[in-house]
Amino acid sequence: MSAEIHPTAIIEDGAELGEGVKVGPYCIIGPQARIGARTQLLSHVSITGRTTIGQDCIIHPFAALGSPAQDFKHKDGDEVSLEIGDRNVLREHVTMHMGTKASRGVTRVGSGGFFMVGAHVAHDCVVGDNVVFANNVAVGGGSDVGDFVIMGGLSALHQQCRIGRYAFVGGGAAVVGDVIPFGMADNHGYLAGLNLVGLKRRGFSREVIHDLRAAYRLLFAEEGAFTERVEDTARIFESRDEVQSIITFLRAPARRPLCFPAPR
Repeated sequence: MSAEIHPTAIIEDGAELGEGVKVGPYCIIGPQARIGARTQLLSHVSITGRTTIGQDCIIHPFAALGSPAQDFKHKDGDEVSLEIGDRNVLREHVTMHMGTKASRGVTRVGSGGFFMVGAHVAHDCVVGDNVVFANNVAVGGGSDVGDFVIMGGLSALHQQCRIGRYAFVGGGAAVVGDVIPFGMADNHGYLAGLNLVGLKRRGFSREVIHDLRAAYRLLFAEEGAFTERVEDTARIFESRDEVQSIITFLRAPARRPLCFPAPR
């Protein structure tokens, strides 16, 4: 089955549409766009730049994908791109921008994500699989968001921050530091424990959750230096992969400070 294109849509020469793609009324698809099989553009969708979209995505009205970065370093003609995976749902007014030559050169969004109304992914971000961005979430340029992350409505992530996999960010939070895997940032942007509800919903065992909680208490205790607590946690939980993923996150190079619990 070839692509189904509404007569009011504009498909520029060079665009590639996979089998079964549906392009609704008043959509505009640029010459360097690549759209995977069975993806649906419902209406008024704009796809520009070097943008690749995977299979089985659903893109709602007024989404704008592949626009240049909102960054003064961007120059017209730079070979930069946007890559979006499979099975994503992008609701109304979602925006995702291409990368910049000065940074990664590409913005990458994984598969299985749900991006609600007005969510924004800035230039050079890397977003994992199965994320949920609620209404008007804004992710600053060069940030990394791990798999299964949930960001509450109106929350914002400062540029070049990291959010580890399975973390949760509360609605309205302004996050200016890195959030550990499995962590939960409260509505004021402070670390507020682990995302226990999310862990249970994703089927993590009681034993894993118990060890994660114990590791968290050790990492963010008031006694001793933080670097020492990291090494102690790594040693005590050396056989627990989930805890080791937090240790790996903490040891990795970072451009922003770590998100800590609120001061007492």
